[in-house]
Order: sequence, then C-alpha cells, then structure tokens
Amino acid sequence: MEDKKADLAGPGIGNYTELESILPDDYTSLLNPRETQLATYAAKDYIEENMCKELNLIRVTVPLIVDVDSGVNDYLDRDGSRTPIGFHITNDHDKNPIDAQIVQAATKWKRVALKQFGMKIGEGLITDMRAIRKDYFLDHDHSAYVDQWDWELAITEDQRNLQLLKQVVEKIWKVLKGAETHLQGIFPQLKTDKYEDMPEKLTFMHAEDILARYPDMPRKQRETEIVKEYKAIFIYGIGWTLADGYPHEMRAADYDDWVTETVSEDGRPMHGLNGDILLWNPVTKRRHELTSMGVRVNAETLKQQLEITNQMDFLEMPYHQAVLNNEIPLSIGGGIGQSRTFMSLLKKAHLGEVSATVWPKILKTMCAKKNIHVIE
Repeated sequence: MEDKKADLAGPGIGNYTELESILPDDYTSLLNPRETQLATYAAKDYIEENMCKELNLIRVTVPLIVDVDSGVNDYLDRDGSRTPIGFHITNDHDKNPIDAQIVQAATKWKRVALKQFGMKIGEGLITDMRAIRKDYFLDHDHSAYVDQWDWELAITEDQRNLQLLKQVVEKIWKVLKGAETHLQGIFPQLKTDKYEDMPEKLTFMHAEDILARYPDMPRKQRETEIVKEYKAIFIYGIGWTLADGYPHEMRAADYDDWVTETVSEDGRPMHGLNGDILLWNPVTKRRHELTSMGVRVNAETLKQQLEITNQMDFLEMPYHQAVLNNEIPLSIGGGIGQSRTFMSLLKKAHLGEVSATVWPKILKTMCAKKNIHVIE
C-alpha cells in the first residue's frame, strides 16, 4: 500500500535512469524544428477558435502573478507538496508593499474573472495561461514552465451534474480530434503507420471502476493499463476516497467538486464531478494526460472538502468568502496543457521539442543521444 500512497500527489517519473529506459531508441521527428513551430501555432489557433465556438467562450487576459492575500493561486494538490514561487514587491519604499506569487494555474482566478467580465449563464472565457511549477521532476512531459488553455463557463445549480460534465468533455474531445485532422491536412507526414492517431471515441470511466479492475496497482499503473486498452479515456471522480482507502489522486479542496454524490450507470453510489482526459502516447508508450477539469465547488461542497482536508482556515480568504456568499458564478472549467497537446498532435517524444524552457544537462544529453532535439 505504500506504493499507492506515494503515487497520490503529483505525476511524473522518479529518476533519470527510469526516464532513459522510457524514451524511444528509434525516434525520428516527423517534423523539423521550423515545421514544428508552424504546426504548433496552427494547432493553437484552431483549438482556441473552436473551443470558443463549442463552449461559447471569449479570449481574455490572465495574470502571471497574483496577490498572496487573495487566495486565488492554485495549490494543485492538497498535501502541500507543490508550492508557488513568492516574492516581495517593495513598492513605494515599502510603504505600500505587495507579497506576490507566480501562479501555478489560474483555476480559481478564472471563476472570479467570470464576474469581472460580466459573463452570463452559458457564457465563459478562455485564457493563454503561463505558470511556474518549480516542484515538478523534469522528465519527458513535465516542465517547470507550464502553458495551458485555462477555460471557465458559468452554469446554474441545476447543471452541476455528470450529464453536463460529460457533454462538455465530448465537445473538448471534438475540438482536439478536429485539430488533429486540421494539422494532418497541412502536414501529411503526421499521418503515419508508425504512430496511431487519437481514437474517434473517448471512453468515460469512473476512478472506482478502474480500481476494481486493478485493485493492487497504484494510480499511474492503473491509468497506464486502462489507457493502453482504450487509447483515450476520461477518468472521473478524482479526489474522493475509493474502496481501497485512497483517492485516485490528491486534488485541491477549493476548486473541483469531488465530494458530490452521483450514481453510476448501473445504479451504484459514486462521488465526484471532475476528471482528466488521458491518451495513450504511441511514441513513448505511456499514459499522456491532456486536461484536468470539473464542476466547481459551491458553498456547501467547499466547506465539506475543506473540512475533509483540514483546511478550514482557507475560508477566511477573499476567494473562498466569495464562494461562500455566492458572490461569484457557479461554473465548470479546466486546464488543457498546450505543450502536452502539441506533443500528442505532432507525435513528439519530449515536451522540449514544442516548448522553450530550462532542462537539466543530464536530460538534454540523454535526448541528444536518442535523436530528440529539445529547443534551447
């Protein structure tokens, strides 16, 4: 069970010896560096435009830094394993200073922004979010520099259910598959027998059902096995404690709703209105997470989740007060990893092929030996 416990907070690979065994030995990029840049921006434009069409979103600006006292920064997991970078802005000779943090994700900020930009029910926003997550282990699909399409959609209390969640996920999958077709029309070499395309169908499965299939496996192994079988899956119900005494993965208590009771298609009691889209990566032959999303907490479920996680002190922060007092819209939202998506669409072996950031020398040397050219 110790392996399961260690697997709950944060994805990634544990060491570079393991990573070296995972990166392919027979890799050749289907696109050269120049073509890669053209393709990533063609994908970016297509996805942003069609996300707006499918979900009735508009593009808005998003902060890189936030005030610590606002409580809107994303802590990602509830165990405190990943913390934001903070710094002091002396401003006016320290007479009017600000303690700031670089965002880890714009999850909570977006919900506040729905009110700021006057979004009505059924309207929403999408951002070109950039963040720093300094506590990641830097491997083939995790970077300290994060780029995401963070989106948020205003909904009603009656829409806070699995039906809406699945409808929204299907629309997102339609956009991602459309982007794949669009890119292969521009760059025909992306259509190849060596690496399979994303499947037409996205399979939905509750975390409890995946555990039932693989009761002795830790979370990432369960995900790898199920994605290997279905190729693309939306795992929902992430955060609530499952039958083995562990959640599928630790989730922060103050944005996604993982406590709400639901019912499976065959009538069994379940929990959670959130989930992740995972793909099978035919290049690295591993699980590949694209997006995390969910119906957001309301006043009741925010208190329930903070009580479960022993974080009731959060309720004093402005964001949490706004949720408690119904001062910001109910919503559904998520983050789609941009570079992760480009990796999948362009059939790349490493995040560094589509994203300019810092990598340790050991990783750059390893990639060079395997014909993987990361952007310097």
